[in-house]
Amino acid sequence: MTSTETVPAERATTVQVHRIFIKAEPERIWQAIIDPEWNGRYGYGAAAEYDLSPGGSYRSFASEGMKQASAEMGYPPPPEVIVDGEVIVAEPPHELVQTWRMLMDPTTAAEGFSRLTYDIAGPGPDGVCRLTVTHEVGGMPALDALVRGSEELGAPGGGGWDWVLSDLKSLLETGSGFAG
Repeated sequence: MTSTETVPAERATTVQVHRIFIKAEPERIWQAIIDPEWNGRYGYGAAAEYDLSPGGSYRSFASEGMKQASAEMGYPPPPEVIVDGEVIVAEPPHELVQTWRMLMDPTTAAEGFSRLTYDIAGPGPDGVCRLTVTHEVGGMPALDALVRGSEELGAPGGGGWDWVLSDLKSLLETGSGFAG
């Protein structure tokens, strides 16, 4: 399967939907998703680059913190590009659809490309937008578990999309993410 093909119907049975409400303009949320000056400041600190044209590349890079943590835990260093994919649809500042493949782990890398959609709605009269992240991970049990995250605070591997989106909300609303 190439990175622009979607998951075959027989595999598309698991869909994760994550929603968060953020008091920010859609343009600021969009920028925080697609701009490496922003997207490297929340979640796992891995800056990502997008070519927003259809078929354009998406690449997320291992941060120095990730490299250091891997060394401290006795793991091999992560690859330079830890997640890759291609843009399918980019309609700023409301919709981004892309493929997404985790390269840090051989099992998730072998599962191939999943489909990831960001949908930004609003703002409402209160200035709040709704960000919905839909991740199609059918037939990808390792990726499903990884991006679902752990409900245990401080668990290895983190809290998946819920944690990433909560950190994004904190950054946009307070100017500071979880890491400070």
